Amino acid sequence: MTQVEAGADLTGEFLKKWHPLVAERDLGALEMILAPDVTMGAPPYWDKLTGRPIVHHLLGLIINTIEDFTYHREWHDDARASGEIALEFHGHLGEHNLQGIDLISLNERGEIQNLDVMIRPMNALSALRDVIAPQMIEYLKNNAA
Repeated sequence: MTQVEAGADLTGEFLKKWHPLVAERDLGALEMILAPDVTMGAPPYWDKLTGRPIVHHLLGLIINTIEDFTYHREWHDDARASGEIALEFHGHLGEHNLQGIDLISLNERGEIQNLDVMIRPMNALSALRDVIAPQMIEYLKNNAA
């Protein structure tokens, strides 16, 4: 198998799992495709979140908060067998339409090793933060080490 074929297989197998679990809001399946030491850069935070439990919780909140969440375009780097994927999404939160990009890096097992999320416009990002931040604060209080 060539490096290009290996990269395409890794990415293709991941995307076969990813798209249905997001569409179905399957949080159990979501947890299974996150690496134990996954990192996530999430707006509006600068510091990355680290670890499957907190990333899983935040992704679950996002998936269940953005209405009419759909992916429209995707790009992946199969040539280097690196498991690098970019997915463009749209949705809305109340009256705020939003557009975003998920930048996903897979590990050699096809799990998400790193996820960076970018969302625009600012008013949609602010509305999303206002809904999710209190829930994250509660989660962090209840799950402090």
